[in-house]
Amino acid sequence: MHKQKGFTLIELLVVIAIIAILMAILFPALNRAKEQGKRAVCLNHIKTLAFCWIMYADDYDDKIVNGEAYGGGDGTAPVPTTGIHAGERWWTGDDCADDYMTGGKLADAVQVQAIRAGALFLYTKNENIYRCPTGVRGERRTYTIVDSMNGLARTGTINGTVGVRVGNTVLWVKKRGEITVPGPAYRIVFLDEGRITPDSYAVHYVNPRWWDPPYVRHGDGTNVSFSDGHSDYWKYRGRETIANGKLADPVHQQQPTSADGRDDLEKVQKAVWGRLGY
Repeated sequence: MHKQKGFTLIELLVVIAIIAILMAILFPALNRAKEQGKRAVCLNHIKTLAFCWIMYADDYDDKIVNGEAYGGGDGTAPVPTTGIHAGERWWTGDDCADDYMTGGKLADAVQVQAIRAGALFLYTKNENIYRCPTGVRGERRTYTIVDSMNGLARTGTINGTVGVRVGNTVLWVKKRGEITVPGPAYRIVFLDEGRITPDSYAVHYVNPRWWDPPYVRHGDGTNVSFSDGHSDYWKYRGRETIANGKLADPVHQQQPTSADGRDDLEKVQKAVWGRLGY
């Protein structure tokens, strides 16, 4: 009789152990590559929205789009008849549920309707552009316009003073030509929050404190796009910035407690307002 040669149990266990080690080494690298791909898609989306924002201003005699997101609960984007946005259609319609902070969502069809009703959809014709691939599941929009770009002028940021100029810097902008000091390459328009939120993104001007949370996306940062049309990934450095931004329900009105945390805040404040107010 001929003996058949085979692997011993020890040899099989060694091979399995080697495969497990290789998988442990390769999987994090594959996940990083996958995340970098999603970040690149997000950067492209937010850059596309910036170009749409520019094209809107070209068509409307340099006036920039209404930067607030409408809140009516019905997926529409009517044109306001009074207030600081009179005659300006909202850039996107109402797609945010009242209980959004605790996970509430409007129906998908309502969210799509809201995006299509907004003033910028004419320039995109693609509702998928409004969402980062790693955004909250079931939400169609993750991007928001910042307060200073014709968004909500709220007391506590610039004390409700619309269009105020400090030196040569216009803090709350209505026309693209007002973005001069610093120039368009330094003032952000869109920011990736990773979820649907109402109105526009707020950060204090007169105080060294966050207003909305520093949403942390794609690792330890977020994607932003600027008024000249380019986009960039910003990596935060402060431990408290990153820890807060990664919470399921981040803390509003956070006060930085470290030098790196203050640097994170000041970077965002300068990009939103063009300068610090304190």
